Amino acid sequence: MTILTARVPEELAGMRLDQCLAEMFPDYSRSKLQSWIKAGRVQVDGVALKGREKLDGGEEIELDAEAEAVLDCDAENIPLDIVYEDDTLLIVNKPAGLVVHPAVGNWHGTLVNALLNHDPELNTLPRAGIVHRLDKDTSGLLMVAKTLQAHNSLVEQLQERSINREYLALVKGWMTAGGTVDEPIGRHRVDRKRNAVRRDGKEAVTHYRLEQRFKRHTLIRVKLETGRTHQIRVHMAHINYPLVGDQVYGGRFQMPADCSPALAEALRNFKRQALHAAKLGLEHPETGEYCEWEQPLPDDMRHLLAVLAENELD
Repeated sequence: MTILTARVPEELAGMRLDQCLAEMFPDYSRSKLQSWIKAGRVQVDGVALKGREKLDGGEEIELDAEAEAVLDCDAENIPLDIVYEDDTLLIVNKPAGLVVHPAVGNWHGTLVNALLNHDPELNTLPRAGIVHRLDKDTSGLLMVAKTLQAHNSLVEQLQERSINREYLALVKGWMTAGGTVDEPIGRHRVDRKRNAVRRDGKEAVTHYRLEQRFKRHTLIRVKLETGRTHQIRVHMAHINYPLVGDQVYGGRFQMPADCSPALAEALRNFKRQALHAAKLGLEHPETGEYCEWEQPLPDDMRHLLAVLAENELD
């Protein structure tokens, strides 16, 4: 149980209770504060008031901010690759093939199930503290808040576009230079499971630069300015440089010309989009200091790059 007390500042006189709480306890979301008011967990001079009632200033506020379970999800003993952890923040390296959130067809064996086993208190946070997601077949760094205050801070940083998220992606085609794709993204008009560039979509901005070029492929470093679902995959396909292994946006599989037997086998066996969340930088929710983590490419992508490099010599 966490009981917070504070006196209403005189400058907030005349404001509604819910508005005062938002000003006095900015670490909590307005929706969470509203739910606590309705549950009678906010006392004003010892009395539970409705959120719309106005205050005179000087009242004593007592807030019962005890966390409550918000997920109906089982904890499962699934190994986690933890890159960093403290009392408020958790950074994990998600492997390809691991679903982040439970959903139809994947109620078990997800990252959320693993997180709840690692720290049962995460059950009191929205989505077990996860504030952004990676596709099932995308590997790399993912941040998890361990407190409601940290969750609000990370969500705010995402909204302000101050979090640095960089990815490494292997695309089909020989790029000549980096660039920016500034095209809105929305649901595909026919296939509702896919996204597409649409005029009436939401703003989406992707920056990319060259890392390494091969005969018919390019390794690029991608920096997200926005975070739309499948953004990198949609944008790269839109400019005709789809990700290797992308079975949704990559089009029909075609073996490149001048391909060695080893490369042909490697490409055939690479069954996921070649995308890895390599760098994550953010302002620590508690200390305010800028923190940054990097994670090298997983074995499957490193192997594919090595075979591509060998093919250059043939």
